[in-house]
Amino acid sequence: MFDALSDRLSGIFESIRGKGRLTDADIDATAREIRLALLEADVALPVVKTFIHQIKERCKGAEVSKALNPAQQIIKVVNEELIAILGGETRRLNYAKQAPTVIMLAGLQGAGKTTLAGKLAKWLKSDEHSPLLVAADLQRPNAVGQLQVLAERAGVAVYAPEPGSGVGDPVKVATDSIEEARRKGHDVVIVDTAGRLGIDEEMMQQAREIRAAVNPDEVLFVIDAMIGQDAVNTAEAFRDGVGITGVVLSKLDGDARGGAALSVRHVTGQPIMFASTGEKLEDFDVFHPDRMASRILGMGDMLTLIEQAEAVFEEDQKEEMTQKLLKGEDFTLEDFLEQMQAIRKMGPIGNVLKMMPGMGQMRQQIDAIDDKQIDRTSAIIRSMTPAERRDSALINGSRRLRIANGSGVTVSEVNQLLSRFKDAQKMMRGMTGAMGLGGGTKATKSPYNKRKGKKTKKKPVVRRGGQAAQNAAPQLPAGMQLPPGMPDLSQLNAGDLPDIDFEQFLKDQNKKNQ
Repeated sequence: MFDALSDRLSGIFESIRGKGRLTDADIDATAREIRLALLEADVALPVVKTFIHQIKERCKGAEVSKALNPAQQIIKVVNEELIAILGGETRRLNYAKQAPTVIMLAGLQGAGKTTLAGKLAKWLKSDEHSPLLVAADLQRPNAVGQLQVLAERAGVAVYAPEPGSGVGDPVKVATDSIEEARRKGHDVVIVDTAGRLGIDEEMMQQAREIRAAVNPDEVLFVIDAMIGQDAVNTAEAFRDGVGITGVVLSKLDGDARGGAALSVRHVTGQPIMFASTGEKLEDFDVFHPDRMASRILGMGDMLTLIEQAEAVFEEDQKEEMTQKLLKGEDFTLEDFLEQMQAIRKMGPIGNVLKMMPGMGQMRQQIDAIDDKQIDRTSAIIRSMTPAERRDSALINGSRRLRIANGSGVTVSEVNQLLSRFKDAQKMMRGMTGAMGLGGGTKATKSPYNKRKGKKTKKKPVVRRGGQAAQNAAPQLPAGMQLPPGMPDLSQLNAGDLPDIDFEQFLKDQNKKNQ
């Protein structure tokens, strides 16, 4: 959604990056370009004016004029002001002191309220709460049935005493749901209310009556991030007519310009609390203004990436891989398959890569990545026998043909996978060796000692950390001291450093240079 804005801002910052000093004219020109970029992204005009005023005031102050790198300082100012417009700090749910906590969802029809109710319930369940979904949208056809399906998929309870589709009293359903939650021990109640195709007094009155009946701890306005300025106007009307305590952005993965997301916090005065980034129930999380600003400026979002990785990689899986590294065991195709499946759970590969810093310049290449390639790779590995997965050296020509036929791919694709796997295996061996965990690449015998018909004397291989190296350790002249922080190599023992075959290392380097 913010790709176009990110590209514009990156181009603006690139134009000032080479300048050693920025004049007032440079700052005015940069501010003008940022203003145009924000207006093109459909950001509300009052928000743009406030944003640009703050940037010009700060950039013309001492913090930029006296900076060693003024361009970096401007980027820092823009980042901080962007965070401020998006809400500053992350806002969490306010839970009631005495259960149940009541959360009321409001918004226009088509904004994604019912789907978001299911996502919120699943998120609360993962946070060790016991949510109850309440089907109080009795106007839209099949809204009750949709909520029941979502509740089943999320593994949470649903309260739906009325069939809906115009039948039933939503205020009574919402009121009775509180007692139902107390009786069955649910600590959070999520009330899904009806929406309309436009703002009308009947809808507002029904929302006010439900609010008065259940006295919610949070009233979340669900806003479609793809509908632009009209979303902000709708949010203002709900704030004045019903009263809202927070905003939830839905469809944030769309390709619209995203101005509503940047405007709604400043215009309504209420924080953005959650964001929905896809169709699956898992595509939902707390909204972090600082992380979103970092993504917009092309600086990645490593914290969210780490959190997603922690969520999909099981604890026993992480423990098993750690033990394997510690014991120096080889990285197998079984491990390779498990890693790919875990990455697949994190969502589209392109979205994962875009969270890494510096990937903004490679957006076209990332967009061209086909997620089905992981599925094809999984099919190839699953067509192997358990013995072949444990030891890829067993896979000869006839086995490769069998694997290709079993997985519906060509032999060349099987060869490419095995080649990539060998590279990954070497990397894992190198990591274990570098960390001193054992299992690094073993030193090989020199081929010069295998000449036909000759018994040559073995050349002494000098190994760092071996006896030869220890004897040859340089000694400092008398009276001379090491600089602070520099280790005394003469005090190292034989086992302090890894065992390296320098003769083989030099041969490998010569081959690479040929």
